[in-house]
Amino acid sequence: MVMIKEQISIFDMFKIGIGPSSSHTLGPWRAAQRFTQSLNQKGALEKAETIKILLYGSLAKTGIGHGTDVAILLGLSGDDPVTFAVDQVTPKVAQIRQEKRLMLGGVRELPFCDTDDLLFLYAESLPFHPNAVTFQALLADGTAVSETYYSIGGGFVVQEGDDGNDGQQVDLPFPVQNAKDLLVWCMNTGLKISELVLENEQAWRSEEDTKIGIRQLFETIRDCIYRGCHTTGVLPGGLRVDRRAYKLNKKLIAGQPYVDYRSWVAAIRAGGDRFQYTLDWVSCFALAVNEENASFGRVVTAPTNGAAGVIPAVLQYFIVFHDGYDEDRIIRFIATASEIGSIFKKGATISAAMGGCQAEIGVSSAMAAGALTECLGGSQRQVLMAAEIAMEHHLGLTCDPIGGLVQIPCIERNTMGAIKAITAAQLALQSNPDKARVSLDAVVKTMWETAQDMNVKYKETADGGLAVNIPLSLPEC
Repeated sequence: MVMIKEQISIFDMFKIGIGPSSSHTLGPWRAAQRFTQSLNQKGALEKAETIKILLYGSLAKTGIGHGTDVAILLGLSGDDPVTFAVDQVTPKVAQIRQEKRLMLGGVRELPFCDTDDLLFLYAESLPFHPNAVTFQALLADGTAVSETYYSIGGGFVVQEGDDGNDGQQVDLPFPVQNAKDLLVWCMNTGLKISELVLENEQAWRSEEDTKIGIRQLFETIRDCIYRGCHTTGVLPGGLRVDRRAYKLNKKLIAGQPYVDYRSWVAAIRAGGDRFQYTLDWVSCFALAVNEENASFGRVVTAPTNGAAGVIPAVLQYFIVFHDGYDEDRIIRFIATASEIGSIFKKGATISAAMGGCQAEIGVSSAMAAGALTECLGGSQRQVLMAAEIAMEHHLGLTCDPIGGLVQIPCIERNTMGAIKAITAAQLALQSNPDKARVSLDAVVKTMWETAQDMNVKYKETADGGLAVNIPLSLPEC
C-alpha cells in the first residue's frame, strides 16, 4: 500500500481541475508542473535542450483515452488546471504538435515530437504504483535531470523517494486516522463531524479562508452541473457517446422559463417531488458533471474525476429537494464528505489503478451518503453508518473503461453511486446505529483487502471486463 500523509485537508480531497481523470489527467499535469519547478530551482530550466516523457503501467495503457498526454504537455508548458481556459486545451495542444515546439515552463522553447519524446511503455510498470511517469531533461552541458512521479489517485502526486508526507505538517486539535478516532473525538467534544473538520482546518488557515475556499469549490460544482445540463453534442474520443443531460434536463423542465442557476433550481422545484421525477433529476445532475469531465471541462475531484458526479448530484439533490441552498449547510456537506473520504484514503485507496472502481465510485458514494445524512439531521454514528452502507454495496466494483475513456461505463456509474448514496442516507436515518453489525473501519479494511486481491486487468487498464467485450474501433490518436 502506498504511504500517505495522515493530515488531509478538505482541499486535498476536493481539488479544482480539468477532466477527464484525476489520476491520469490532473495528477500527471501536477507532476509535469513539479518537474519544471524542480528544473527551475536547480537552475536547469534555461539550460534544457530536449525533454522526454516515459509513461508506465496504467498511465501508458489508458493514457490517450484519459488525456494524460494532453495534461503533461500543458503542465510542462506552465499552464495550471485551476485557471487554464478549458476551451483552449485542444487548440494549444494541437499547436504544440503541429509546430513541434514546446515552451518549457512557459519560458524555454524546446523541440518536441510526440512520437519521439512522449513514450507509452505499455509493457513496463514500476513497483511503487501503477500510475508512473518519468521526465528526462538533457541540458546544454551534456548532463541530464531525471525524475519519476506517481499519480496515486485524486490528483495526489508523490515523487520517487518521497515518503508521501510532503505536505505541511501542522498540529491538528483532533487528529483522525480512522472512523473510530473520528467518533471518539465527536463523542468527547459533542461536535458534529463537519464542526470537527472545520476546527482542524484552522490549523492550516483562518476560518474565513476555509469558507472562501469551500465557496469556490461549490461555485465550480454548481457551474459544472448547470453547464452540463445546457450543453449538447457528442463526447470526444471516438466512442460517439451523445450527451444525455441536456436532453433529460429539457424534457424534465417541460418548457418552464429560467435564465440562470437560481431560476433553474426554482423551475425544477416547481415540477414537484414525485419519486420518479426526483430520481430522474439525480441522474441528470450526475450525467451533467461527468459529461463535462469527459469533455476536458472544469470539475472538482470528488474525490476523483471519474467519480466527480456523485457528490455534486447528491448535493444538488439536497439543494433542490430539501431546500438546501444555504451556504452554512453546503459548507457542512462538503466538510463532512471530505472527512469520510480522507478515512478511505488513509486506510485503503482512492485510486482505481490500485483498487478498481470501488475506490472511486464507492468512496464518493460513501462520502455523499455521510454528508447528506449529517445535513438531514443524522447523528455522528448515523453519518458513519450511511458511509458504511454505501461502500458495502460497491465492494468489488471493477474499473474497465471502454477504449480507456472515462465514458462507458464511468458516466452512468456516477448516477448509480449518487442514488445508492441517497438510499444509504435514508436507511441510516431510519436505523439505530448502535445495533449496526458492520463498522465503517471494517468496510475500509475489507475494501483494501479486496483491492489487493483484485486482478490487475480490472484496475483501470482497459484489459478486462467491458473494455475487452465490447467491439470497438477507435481512430488513431
